[in-house]
Amino acid sequence: MKTAIIVIFLIVSVILAIMIMMQEGKGGGFITSNGAQSDSYWGKNKGKTKEGILRKITVVFGIAYMMLALFLSSKFI
Repeated sequence: MKTAIIVIFLIVSVILAIMIMMQEGKGGGFITSNGAQSDSYWGKNKGKTKEGILRKITVVFGIAYMMLALFLSSKFI
C-alpha cells in the first residue's frame, strides 16, 4: 500500500513540475503594467484560455501533492 502511494506521489510530483514549467511568467510588460490587458477579450476570459486551464490544473495537482505529502508523513500507513 505504501509503495503504491509513493509511486502516485512521484507521478504527481513530476506532472506538477511539468505544469509549472509550461506556464508563462508574470513578467511586467508594457501591456500588463498599463492595465490595458484587463479590458481585452483575453483579460476577461482568463479561465478559458490555455493559461487559465494550465493554472487550474496546476492548482489541482498542487492540492493532490500536498494531501499525499501529509498522508505519507502521517503514521497512518
